[in-house]
Amino acid sequence: MEVTKFVASGREKAKLEGDYATYRKGLSNRIHNLRKKLGIATKPRAKYDSGKTQVTAEDIARNHEFVRLLLLTSERAWAHAMSMREIHSTEKKGITGSTRTHIISRLHKATTYANDLFHLLADQGTTGAADEDVLEARAYAASLSGATAFEKQSWEPCVKSYSEARIIYSALATSAKSEIFKDLLSDPVDPSIRYGAYQMQLPRTVAIEAIARKYFPRSDAKLVSQVENLDPDVLNERPTKAKATTAEAGTTPKTITWRSRTVDLEDAAIATALASVNSAAQKLAETLASVTAAQAKERASAYDEILIASQDTVDATKHAIDELAGEGVGQSDRRMQSLQITRTAVSYEMVSWRIGRNRVLVGQQDGAVVGGPAVQSGKKKSQKPVQEEGTGRKLARLREKAVLYDSILQSLDSIKELPGVAADTEFLTELDAKYGYFSALKCLTIARSHALLSNPKNALALLARASEKCNTAHSQLESSMDTSDSSPPNISISPTEVRFLKGLLDGELQHYRALVELSNLNDNTPKSEEQANQRPLVESLNEYPVKSVNLENLVTYPPKLEPIPVKPLFFDAAWNYIEYPGRQIQEKVETSVQEPAAKGQTTEQTAQQKKGWFGFGR
Repeated sequence: MEVTKFVASGREKAKLEGDYATYRKGLSNRIHNLRKKLGIATKPRAKYDSGKTQVTAEDIARNHEFVRLLLLTSERAWAHAMSMREIHSTEKKGITGSTRTHIISRLHKATTYANDLFHLLADQGTTGAADEDVLEARAYAASLSGATAFEKQSWEPCVKSYSEARIIYSALATSAKSEIFKDLLSDPVDPSIRYGAYQMQLPRTVAIEAIARKYFPRSDAKLVSQVENLDPDVLNERPTKAKATTAEAGTTPKTITWRSRTVDLEDAAIATALASVNSAAQKLAETLASVTAAQAKERASAYDEILIASQDTVDATKHAIDELAGEGVGQSDRRMQSLQITRTAVSYEMVSWRIGRNRVLVGQQDGAVVGGPAVQSGKKKSQKPVQEEGTGRKLARLREKAVLYDSILQSLDSIKELPGVAADTEFLTELDAKYGYFSALKCLTIARSHALLSNPKNALALLARASEKCNTAHSQLESSMDTSDSSPPNISISPTEVRFLKGLLDGELQHYRALVELSNLNDNTPKSEEQANQRPLVESLNEYPVKSVNLENLVTYPPKLEPIPVKPLFFDAAWNYIEYPGRQIQEKVETSVQEPAAKGQTTEQTAQQKKGWFGFGR
């Protein structure tokens, strides 16, 4: 029956359209057409009969289109709730009480129809549904129930419902090997479980799989047997423990090094978190190798996993420090000093990946290379030419880059506040050099925005400042080791990147020096009084120029008010005395027409002469 595929395809269309109201309208039309097709549509001006439209197990056994009818009805109520949330989420007040109540009622209605479908398909003897169909319907109903509890802010029922949906979708994904179930796990199941666990104050170090196993309804023996038939290990924690054992034996780090100081990792939670960071770094390198540099957003989203793992490591370290401080352990204790060094190392690592993500977002060569508009690829030969971006769009892109550079500079400043950094002079010098490198990139970006606004002098001043900062960074970072291209971008800056930026700034500096010099020469060129008082060229087109033509004074702009004649004057005084070609024929025709008219005029004149004053006869 493909319950999940039917729902996922409809929601994918809604995402493409970007409007849940349109999706809801389309669902209403499909429901009406399907009811007419099944013969249960209410006729015009007829009384609504709820018993006629109620779906039974026998109806599903007779025609599987009744399953789609229930799914469409449930999806319409869900789309109504999402449409209201989308409209009111942009308001300043947010979603108020009455609106939230309406959203909850729509989600409750969607859950009711989904549960009806699940209970009907559970009668497998009548409907002939397979176990996979029943599980898909149950997972769909559980996800809607979780969404309803999420809006009610009932976090424990929300986590329970989404945990049930997650276990079922995980088992179906393992059995069917379909990407649809994995997409549903990534959104909205896993984020909702993580947020609900956060509201329940569960530790962030607990994995989502462990939370789902804990809150899964194991009391339902039939459900457990159906899930384990698809995946025997979906509810078993032993594979996870086996992986953890192998990680502790081989890949879990035992020590951590920070600035030539190596300390032991005595806390198992920190060691496990660091192992997950290392595995996430390997996945990140593989993902970046398969994604092109033009897909900046996809490359940046690949950093999410390693950033979350790094944040978990920092939290685990802070929790260990707080526990020792609560036991009364002083700062001079060896364990406390080891944890402080660990905290500095893992915090620096997290900031490094955060900076790497921003470097990916700014573009190629850390944003120094200006990327053109994306070229649309297609098989059709007749395509519209790619139009150049307007000035406003270019300025918006440069503004976004400047914000990213500000974030990088703030991250570099936050490193100086870590324990033990202020006393390391060599490390501070390296940080200042990296700060100068990214400051030069920021000045270059702002200079390009001034160049777009036709301010070459401001652009030249900013480029000179950027060149100064880059030269300072180049002298400091030139001796550092060159990083490989396969490693993901982070806080490390290679000498090749600094040399590229230095060469680019030198070229841009000479370019804008020439532009400013030309602008100064044009502004300082004196204009003679003759050129200032000369009439515009449009007013002297009938005069042959004795000297060269002044093309700088074509028209008067803005135009001035000048007197003009109201009516045209006719000064052809010789018209009646010159014989023009063709005028003789015209005169003969006029004389022939005037002769009978003259005769008629004489009779009328004689008649008028007989009369007296004012037409009265004497």
